[in-house]
Amino acid sequence: MMQITKSSNPALKTSAFRRDYASSSEVMTVNGTINKTALSLLLVIAAAFYTWNKFFNAVTPEAGASAVMPWVIIGGIGGLITAIVTIFRPRSAAISVPIYAVLEGLLLGGLSAIFEARYGGIVMRAVALTLAVFAVMLFLYKTGIIKVTRGFMLGVLAATGGIALMYLVSFIAGMFGAQMEFLHGNSNLSIGISLVVVVVAALNLMLDFAFIERASDEGAPKHMEWYGAFGLLVTLVWLYLEMLRLLSKLASRN
Repeated sequence: MMQITKSSNPALKTSAFRRDYASSSEVMTVNGTINKTALSLLLVIAAAFYTWNKFFNAVTPEAGASAVMPWVIIGGIGGLITAIVTIFRPRSAAISVPIYAVLEGLLLGGLSAIFEARYGGIVMRAVALTLAVFAVMLFLYKTGIIKVTRGFMLGVLAATGGIALMYLVSFIAGMFGAQMEFLHGNSNLSIGISLVVVVVAALNLMLDFAFIERASDEGAPKHMEWYGAFGLLVTLVWLYLEMLRLLSKLASRN
């Protein structure tokens, strides 16, 4: 049984690679995963342009928000359902991951347009920072400056779980009308929390890189290239959204 590096990304768990598959002559490769990640990102961008243009083709920002909100909801809920299907049925990743990418693109395009209408130029800055962080983390991983040890992995896992719990509590509190200004406002504390979340999201990329490389070395089946691409896509979407939140907090103080 393969002993593959764990990841705090729920999409990249060892159990997913162990789940009932037969041995195959075709095995997962890093290059294959890179190609499928690139294709998935192209699908995200194409779908994002649809909701982006739908927003800015509207007469007013309010009309634009109304036009894209159904697509944002479809993208958010549909993306969550597709992600769950992918996690529990990795063999379906070749079909479910492109669908997930399109749904996430609809979500991101609509949300990005809403933020852009309020804070001009924020989307390009968020995209540039996300790509820069990805490049830096890949460099740190490939050069071994930061090593993915067991302690490192457990630390990132604990931090990611804490963030997930914090957002869950915020969501439940919001349902009862309670506003957690320290999390959603633009105070120094709120901005500091966003910075921490961005750092944790970036560190998840390191775990994803290590996981994919180890899985490839240990002969995971070919269809797991799509699954590895899915895991990276989940982290990149999270990182981009957190960048958008952080930049919007900073912009709102001006």
